[in-house]
Amino acid sequence: MRIAVVSDIHGNLTALEAVIADLQTAGADLVVQGGDLVGGGSRPAEVIDRVRELNWPGVYGNADEMLWMPHRVTEMLQAPHLQRVRDLLLTHTIPATLRAIGEERLAWLRSLPIRWSTGDLTVVHAGPDDAYRSPFANASDDELERAYGSLASRSVVYGHIHQPYVRRLSRFTVANSGSVSLSYDGDPRAAYAVVDGDEVEIRRVQYDIEEEIARLSESDDPFKESNPLP
Repeated sequence: MRIAVVSDIHGNLTALEAVIADLQTAGADLVVQGGDLVGGGSRPAEVIDRVRELNWPGVYGNADEMLWMPHRVTEMLQAPHLQRVRDLLLTHTIPATLRAIGEERLAWLRSLPIRWSTGDLTVVHAGPDDAYRSPFANASDDELERAYGSLASRSVVYGHIHQPYVRRLSRFTVANSGSVSLSYDGDPRAAYAVVDGDEVEIRRVQYDIEEEIARLSESDDPFKESNPLP
């Protein structure tokens, strides 16, 4: 079975629709979403509705979790240089997202698990039991083994770091799916992964970035000036 993993949409419906169109040619039998449906972007409610309409199973991410566990933002962003980010998340992004999505969508997000598995594949947002902590793209094989070796799957795919890669270890394959929105690896296209056994393909999808920039500039998102959309 070919399974697509689509992660880190971050309220960017424009990019999501481009990925959905590309999925028609990817040959996926199933699509799993890897968390962070919200957290930035101009249309968080619409992203949630679209994913639910498509009936994609999946997990919650840290940007979803912060809506019902805002204290974790304070715990994870304690460094002095992160104070502005922390304050904006707590005073603006979280309240604005909650207003945009409403109680019913929030309840749906909260119902998502922290991991999703078949016999051959496990999908998590970051770590197996933590939506914030995950290895970086340059992690050693030993670090990846410690992070995901307890999972009895041929392949493990996670999101969170917005930097896609594929690493084949002795017992299993670890991959990062990349991000639909807000790529951190210098390639502005949307990214997602397609898993077939222990083989993982990273797919890149062009989308109308200017449209999303225009939508974002019209919003009251406090991060829009530093948003990594080009």
